[in-house]
Amino acid sequence: MASVVLNDVRKAYGKHEVIHGVDLEVRSGEFMVLVGPSGCGKSTLLRMIAGLEEISDGLISIGGKVVNELPASQRNLSMVFQSYALYPHMSVRRNLAFGLSNLRMPRDEIERRVTEAARILQIGELMERKPRQLSGGQKQRVAIGRAIVREPQLFLFDEPLSNLDAELRVQMRVELANLYNRLGTTMIYVTHDQVEAMTMASRITVLNAGNIEQVGTPYELYNFPRNRFVATFIGSPKMNMLAASGGGTADFGAMGLPADVAHVGVRPEHLVLGSGVAGKVTLVEYLGSEIFVHLTLPSGQQLLAQADGKAQIRMGDAALVSFDAKAAHYFGADGTRLPLYDAAA
Repeated sequence: MASVVLNDVRKAYGKHEVIHGVDLEVRSGEFMVLVGPSGCGKSTLLRMIAGLEEISDGLISIGGKVVNELPASQRNLSMVFQSYALYPHMSVRRNLAFGLSNLRMPRDEIERRVTEAARILQIGELMERKPRQLSGGQKQRVAIGRAIVREPQLFLFDEPLSNLDAELRVQMRVELANLYNRLGTTMIYVTHDQVEAMTMASRITVLNAGNIEQVGTPYELYNFPRNRFVATFIGSPKMNMLAASGGGTADFGAMGLPADVAHVGVRPEHLVLGSGVAGKVTLVEYLGSEIFVHLTLPSGQQLLAQADGKAQIRMGDAALVSFDAKAAHYFGADGTRLPLYDAAA
């Protein structure tokens, strides 16, 4: 296991800077997820840690050692990519062993590592198959196995589940979480899918346009977002956002808010149907145990509420909606969160 520390790390392509002085500490044995919208710089950051991309400025340390000048092969890490990149003419066994053979590792040690990786990933029955005989999930397990056999101090994952269908992604999320629990090795995982981030991470780093917006546990990011960007990015479905002025909002009236509150955020599960302001139901999404109700208020404000799946609500219905002020989130004009009711929460 190894910690990873980034100090004022920057990346520029010519005069265009894409990573803007990032400071980040990944603790030894931690599962850190880098999440953010496409183009925010998360994969670039991961590739710089891996040594696959040169940094323009700053320092990167792995296990207490500055690695700026070390090539990727000497950083004692393994990386799993979006593409499986398996050798099509080789069996699973040979795919797992190939990198170790190139390092001229003794055969008995190669066999030990390959056998252990197969046991951990439960792919023993696949060892003599070729990649074309494997499903997408099986190929991804083999790709992860190639990383495991190196027994690195650090694992890096660059959106490894993006090529899988929805059901396989859920299954592989569980398997990766179990793998982390078994190995206990430091892992840094890149994804644009905040559901993946919330379900797997010890801590999450939220990136936006080459800057870190917030680092925290899934609980902290969901319940105490630092700003409007984090508040609306973390959470599925998204947080509702209402403009505020004069101590309240246009749709819900006076709320006794301080003058510096510019926006009020309310998560769909905190909207209450059956009392309050009148709106019109424009869409109902039925998901079995719950429904998502899309509403339009007289002002044109769009809201999304979450309700029990047994609720009898139909498109075109009139509906009353309200929320508890203590369950909402409040933001200033610059987007920074204002902790009005944190003590009460």
